Amino acid sequence: MSQNDARPAWEHSAGRPMTARLDGVPDIDDACRRLVELRQELTRALHEYGAVLVRGLPIRTVEDFAKVRDAVLRHRTAYREKATPRSDYGDHVFSSTDLPAAQPIRMHNENSYTLTFPGLLLFACLVAPREGGATPVADCRQVLRALPAELVTRMRKSGWMLRRSYSDHISTSWRSAFGAERREDVERYCAENLIAHQWQPDGNLRTSQLRPGIIRHPVTGDEVWFNHLAFWSEWSLDDELREALLDEFGSDGLPFNTAFGDGDPLTRAELETLQIAYQEATVREQWQTGDLLLVDNVLAAHGRDPFRGDRKIVVAMGNPIKLADCRPEVRPAAAGA
Repeated sequence: MSQNDARPAWEHSAGRPMTARLDGVPDIDDACRRLVELRQELTRALHEYGAVLVRGLPIRTVEDFAKVRDAVLRHRTAYREKATPRSDYGDHVFSSTDLPAAQPIRMHNENSYTLTFPGLLLFACLVAPREGGATPVADCRQVLRALPAELVTRMRKSGWMLRRSYSDHISTSWRSAFGAERREDVERYCAENLIAHQWQPDGNLRTSQLRPGIIRHPVTGDEVWFNHLAFWSEWSLDDELREALLDEFGSDGLPFNTAFGDGDPLTRAELETLQIAYQEATVREQWQTGDLLLVDNVLAAHGRDPFRGDRKIVVAMGNPIKLADCRPEVRPAAAGA
């Protein structure tokens, strides 16, 4: 066996993700070949740990990453119901986010509010930040086990509700979010995807949707906490910003807000409980140029740490999963706006 065909060195330590180190990878084509050969091994590790960091790859450009993406993902997934600013580099490669460097991004499962969502996320580091900027991941099985029984029971019975107010000024416009220019196209999408919608006098849009917050992985059968309940709760906003937005737009006009499926809002204390559960289940590793992070989007949530210096993390999504295949206990519905 040549050096280039050597098995990866697997490393796992407390507080860090499972890591596969590959040595002697001369170019991106060889990297893709080795990743194809390791696909089953990486999948087994993902099912056990939720996320795997592959270190030692010569990923330097968006084009390199696109080749790696095609070696790992069997099918691509479209970015649906867009919510945060991203740069589109073409060929279904995006920036991880374009939010300000000082702003942390809370733990979440990508597109947990859609009826079809990516099963696998790929992140790659093209430019490593000088300080901070890790992409932490949290095992959602562990999150579920750590939560109080009362909170879990409420989610099992009622699910969770997402309310969005689209605007050109304080949030994503409906044109950008839905990739559409005509109201009838948005209305058709909402009808097909169980989203209640209401056009406002100023031409903006409000939507709401009911979704299950606990589902099962379609392959492993593991039960997980899977939602944006904490991520988009009004209590997740900075206190000063929250008060300003409430004064200006009211609770119905916030860019995002969440509640349990019966309409009861999440309390500040419950948000703190959720944050603690995520924190205890989180692992992280500082980025190095060329790193590839694979995240099973059902088994693991992800976020972003604040950072200093330049940072360029690209992302691709694939292996789509239908919510109906995850044995949800709450049926998705177009909740009353």
